[in-house]
Amino acid sequence: MTRFTLLGVPIDPLTEDEAVDWVARAILEGRPRVVISVNPERIMHARRDPAFGAVLGRADLALADGAGVSWAARRLGHPLPQRVPGVDFVRALAARGAAEGWRFFFLGGGPGVAEAAGGALKAAYPGFILAGTHAGSPDLSNDASTTEAVRSSGAQVLLLAYGAAAEEAWLARNLGRSGAAVGMGVGGALDFISGRVRRAPPWMRARGLEWLHRLAREPWRWRRMLALPRFVIRVVREGKGGS
Repeated sequence: MTRFTLLGVPIDPLTEDEAVDWVARAILEGRPRVVISVNPERIMHARRDPAFGAVLGRADLALADGAGVSWAARRLGHPLPQRVPGVDFVRALAARGAAEGWRFFFLGGGPGVAEAAGGALKAAYPGFILAGTHAGSPDLSNDASTTEAVRSSGAQVLLLAYGAAAEEAWLARNLGRSGAAVGMGVGGALDFISGRVRRAPPWMRARGLEWLHRLAREPWRWRRMLALPRFVIRVVREGKGGS
């Protein structure tokens, strides 16, 4: 694995299978490891928020999620072996975990979403263990109760659905105290897995148009989507040696 940085944010060029193997080794070793999912929105957030950028920079594993990241990496001379979307990676972890007895914990998400996602994964992967769920909050004042909920469950893999930045900040503060070996922010992945939100059809995913599908279903996201053209401009400038 040869890590590189994309506009200052780390990327580890792994396939989905290699990333799952990495998690399996991390669980065996037991030392807390933070996994992040990198997309253009997170990269642009890191550029305007140095504290968030520092959190991303300390991640133990940084996976490329999004067609924009794949395009940018290729343009800047770091072609990726595969894109690893967060939803697909969660499913891959659940499949491996069901076979090996990993204990999962889902933190955050809307009412009933974590439980519904767990039920869907249990149905798809017999043997999948959801050790617990907890709505909690990313606020500092709730850290003690939230970490205790995770620790008492004996979970090894902690997946957070608090939203970008809040997830990574929580893991940076608390993963070591939670008792989990691997922690990862998964954003809206639990919404998709639970069936509460419909994912883009395969032909759109293959063409990197998931963002367009989500924008059509959730037009309030348009402000957040402004990060995409800004990201493209930064990548083009970087490719030309600009600052």
